[in-house]
Amino acid sequence: MNTWEVVVFVVYLAAMLGIGIFFFVKQKNGGEKQYFLGGRKMGPWVSALSAGASDMSAWVLMGLPTSIYALGMGQIWVPVGLAIGYALSWIIEAPRLRRFSIVANDSITIPQYLTNRFLSKSKVLQIICAVVFLFAYTIYSASSIKACGTLFNTVLGVEVKLAMLIAAVILVSYTFLGGFSAVSWTDFFQGLLVLGAMFIAPIFAATTLDSSSAAAVEGGFLNPMTGWQDIASGLGWGLGYFGMPHIIIRFMALRSQKDLKKSAAIGITWTVLIVFFAALIGIVGKMYLDASASAEIISGELVFIQMVRKIFKSLPLVSGILLSAILAASMSTADSQLLAASSAFSSDVYKPVFRKGKASDREMNWVGRIVVLVIAVIAFFVASSEGSASIMGLVSNAWGVFGAAFGPVILLSLFWKRFNFAGAIAGIVCDAAVDICWLAFCSGTGLYEIIPGFAAGILGAVIVSLVTSKPSQEVEELFDKAVEYTEE
Repeated sequence: MNTWEVVVFVVYLAAMLGIGIFFFVKQKNGGEKQYFLGGRKMGPWVSALSAGASDMSAWVLMGLPTSIYALGMGQIWVPVGLAIGYALSWIIEAPRLRRFSIVANDSITIPQYLTNRFLSKSKVLQIICAVVFLFAYTIYSASSIKACGTLFNTVLGVEVKLAMLIAAVILVSYTFLGGFSAVSWTDFFQGLLVLGAMFIAPIFAATTLDSSSAAAVEGGFLNPMTGWQDIASGLGWGLGYFGMPHIIIRFMALRSQKDLKKSAAIGITWTVLIVFFAALIGIVGKMYLDASASAEIISGELVFIQMVRKIFKSLPLVSGILLSAILAASMSTADSQLLAASSAFSSDVYKPVFRKGKASDREMNWVGRIVVLVIAVIAFFVASSEGSASIMGLVSNAWGVFGAAFGPVILLSLFWKRFNFAGAIAGIVCDAAVDICWLAFCSGTGLYEIIPGFAAGILGAVIVSLVTSKPSQEVEELFDKAVEYTEE
């Protein structure tokens, strides 16, 4: 344990909690829209970096570099797929989703948008979405809590479960208090920290390498063409962005269409840099770190941590700042996930089903906060259980479910006028079912489950839409209005 690293971590966590308290005081009388969507007043820089930071959790600092370190350049297709998918989501999906969500009765959650898009009074779609949200976000949040436990245990010597508990308490506190605004602003600062840390670590390590270091990467390590499954699966990660609720909700929160292009440029640039440096950390780590410790590094997903501590062993203040980027990455994703799951249950199940639309803004805020707490508690137990998967494994499972379940349906709702409510339900159910079944029974094929899940979702949604009644005239008019929508 190093005193300076402890001081940096404590100051960092206190700062995040302070942001939550600030927004709690500032918007304590705000309503449901304020708590869950920041009142649609997010500027381009905050929206862009918070979208990126909410995506790139600790797996981009720990799981992805270690995957490349362990398996070689065949894993490089994952960051390539992520960069392509993220760029396309901003360019293709974001402009329409913001307009459609406003026209569709000013929807503030993805399930609410999908229901309002078809002018449906049925709550079936909202309930199905909420169930998927709660299931997948619990797994996703568990990965972030587990990363914090690994960090505190490795760096500070804190017992793993206690470390997870401390991280979960801080995380829940500022999300509980400040809602979307606190989450977005903490994500903004955390996004800057993550980028800085990922830039510094591999560059500094690379400057110490010599020709003898190349021996560590001989053989097939540098060969990216390891098989069609690796290429397809890696590129398939990009499909997840079209249906990742905690990321695309940022598109809806932008204050204007004018800000969207600037946000897209910022967000795409940030993400491309992040995935590039994640890959570089894995490659440089293979040459820089002691090969005798590779088993420990791979099992603990410790490439970044070991690299930083070795480079700056005489500068613990610097290593503490860089390692706090893992906290930043973990929390910037988990807080967004907790809030998205909370909003799905509160706005899409509790208010319309249990309260029949009669819940006050104050009541909705507190229900949302309680759900944040409950999900965090369950995620903590998942993360701390003996049989839990690796950080990368947990993220991969949750990412696949979300991308497959919501990506095809959201894209069809934005671009296909003939798409109907029955097709949306079929798409989500088919997507999620095929994704989970492929993971359970066909994972031996080596093909990432999001690909068959995404394909099944499109097929199921299109077939059901075509064999059932076409949308009403009012729904078609809403589609046309959203396409032609301009700012007042």
